[in-house]
Amino acid sequence: MFKTIFASLLLGITLNALAAGTEFSAPEPTAQSYYDDAKASLANNKWKPALANLKKAVELDPNNADIHNLLGYSYRKAGDLPKAFEEYAIALKLNPKHTGALEYRGEAYLMANDLESAENALKTLEGLCGTSCEEYKDLSQAIAQYKAKQ
Repeated sequence: MFKTIFASLLLGITLNALAAGTEFSAPEPTAQSYYDDAKASLANNKWKPALANLKKAVELDPNNADIHNLLGYSYRKAGDLPKAFEEYAIALKLNPKHTGALEYRGEAYLMANDLESAENALKTLEGLCGTSCEEYKDLSQAIAQYKAKQ
């Protein structure tokens, strides 16, 4: 019995000593992990959590046009057009051929009742990807719906 108690005590001390210098923590979040979490929030129309995650993502990767584009989208969906336009401008400065940012900015122009700018965005998209790319089709449809309401 003494041997069993001694062996258990010795095992406990050894395990504690081994664990003392080891920290088991989750890896630090990355810009990509925040971006992915934001996309999951957006899929459920949860703008505030998406914005919070995207702000963290852009702090870690400020030169990522995709993050700025999704920030613009999130601000637009949350009703903050000035911030949406700021983020689209940054995305397009980083990548002037970012078709997603061009489409979303065109849709924001429609929300701001600026049909001419939306149509200019559509022309730019046509020059970049033709009339068969998804971004062109989506913005073209949004413009048609906007005109039908006028």
